[in-house]
Amino acid sequence: MKFPSSSFVIALMTFSAFAGPQKALFDGKSLQGWEGDPKVWRVDNGMLVAGNLESSLPQNEFLATTTSFHNFILKAKFRLEGTEGFVNSGIQFRSERVPKSSEMTGYQADIGEGWYGCLYDESRRNKVMARPPAESVKKAVKPAGTWNDYEIRCQGTHIVLILNGIVMVDYAEEESGIPQTGKLGLQIHGGGKTHVSFKDIIIEELP
Repeated sequence: MKFPSSSFVIALMTFSAFAGPQKALFDGKSLQGWEGDPKVWRVDNGMLVAGNLESSLPQNEFLATTTSFHNFILKAKFRLEGTEGFVNSGIQFRSERVPKSSEMTGYQADIGEGWYGCLYDESRRNKVMARPPAESVKKAVKPAGTWNDYEIRCQGTHIVLILNGIVMVDYAEEESGIPQTGKLGLQIHGGGKTHVSFKDIIIEELP
């Protein structure tokens, strides 16, 4: 795991220089382009929403894109609320569905107290691959129930997570055989009375 430096600034400039046109992945009205359990995921007032504050889900649930992506800049707004249990969410990328399961496997930009800004490897290596400094998280995360901005930048083996304009992790994958192409996904974690919302999901594909 590396943290911002002059080389990191150059990398950000490189990401932006080759970005293609922006494309909205959510039309604000339907689940077109997405697949998941309609009993869990719904469209509400221009948002993709899952869960409630009165009950918890028994397992993790994901809403996944029907399209795969390789190199890109992804931007999304999220709002997380919870009353008890493990209140957690995340954005999957370069991921795939686990057969005969509600799970997805692949990289996750984590969301939740103690996990904000972490790069987690969901249902694969099952560990945090990169964790941001505590002071950066404290500065970046807004109060519960407030909209936050996540930005995920992937090019080759280079992954950068940015939360509310502050760099969380700057990571280079070193393990061979880890897929660098896959679907995007939105998670609601099981085991907590959780309500999570996403909107303004925009992607810019890179060469």
